Amino acid sequence: MSLPERQTDVGPPHFEKFLPPVIKENYGKWKSHEVLTPGTMVHTAESGDQIHTVRIASPRILATETIREMCDLAEKYCGGFIRFTTRNNVEFLVSDKAQMDPLVAELKEKGYMVGGIGPGISNVIHTQGWVHCHGACTDASGIVKAMMDEFHEYFTTKTLPNKVRLAVACCVNMCGAVHVSDIAVVAVHRKVPAIDDENVGKMCEIPTVIGSCPTSAIRPNPKDKTVTINEEKCMYCGNCFTVCPPINIHNPEHDGVAIVVGGKIGSLRTSPKFSKLAIPFLHNEPPRWPKVVDAIKNILDVYAANARKHERVGEWIERIGWEDFFKLTGIEFTFQHIDDFTFMRDTLRTSAAFKY
Repeated sequence: MSLPERQTDVGPPHFEKFLPPVIKENYGKWKSHEVLTPGTMVHTAESGDQIHTVRIASPRILATETIREMCDLAEKYCGGFIRFTTRNNVEFLVSDKAQMDPLVAELKEKGYMVGGIGPGISNVIHTQGWVHCHGACTDASGIVKAMMDEFHEYFTTKTLPNKVRLAVACCVNMCGAVHVSDIAVVAVHRKVPAIDDENVGKMCEIPTVIGSCPTSAIRPNPKDKTVTINEEKCMYCGNCFTVCPPINIHNPEHDGVAIVVGGKIGSLRTSPKFSKLAIPFLHNEPPRWPKVVDAIKNILDVYAANARKHERVGEWIERIGWEDFFKLTGIEFTFQHIDDFTFMRDTLRTSAAFKY
């Protein structure tokens, strides 16, 4: 006799409980999919069954009222089946095709952007920024808002050679997918943390502070019951500030952002790629960050005008060469583009792909 399923509060529920019936019935037996518009697509199973998807953008940091409104729309049009993608797009899974057009119409009426599917930009994934993160060098939410105000047509109507994934990280620890995005903003500190010697010994565990540094730049100062930092080894990551607030990494005059390009997660056509530096530094200019937005728009426009169909940003750059990338975009090549980091490895394999 089989035992009944035991309910526990350990771990998440099994995902199967949240699948629409048509997906559950055809699980693993899907034949094809077709992008209908920049915000809708349909998947067709071997049995002929179909499931339609309607995608909208989200600011990622959502109010409870907004989430409830989305859930109400899901209950009204698609049996309550709604999902968030890894880049914080919101997708409504519609089993009844007749409900798709009314859903799209009401979403647009309520001010949601329908799009993000196919050869355009997807929702911008980003970290906490000044809203929540104690170590942030910039405001991720503010930059994303400014970016999407400028690029929203590439989400809803306009097309590109291939999909473009945008990301923003508010520091180099990168809670987001900056290192594997086509075009991304990564905020940077540029000054060695200021040490409040009087409070370090009172508020911090010295061994923990020393152990937090990835480059061994911190050493103890027993005489003053504090620590010292070797400026040549410091990489401004802010890990020490995380475990010891009296070591303050923030500097409003020198904090800002860099722009990296060419990363991707997918292995289609070419292996996955890490992003590489394009623009070393731009100052924070809240609330609209005009220079940052203009720089990303320039890269996006040059890519759109010069890349071949299906080429991702990194694939386009590799085909034309980095020299031509800098020429076409007008970005200045500086010493910061030369990779001389202490722990860099020329022969490091960063790809899961291999050849016989």
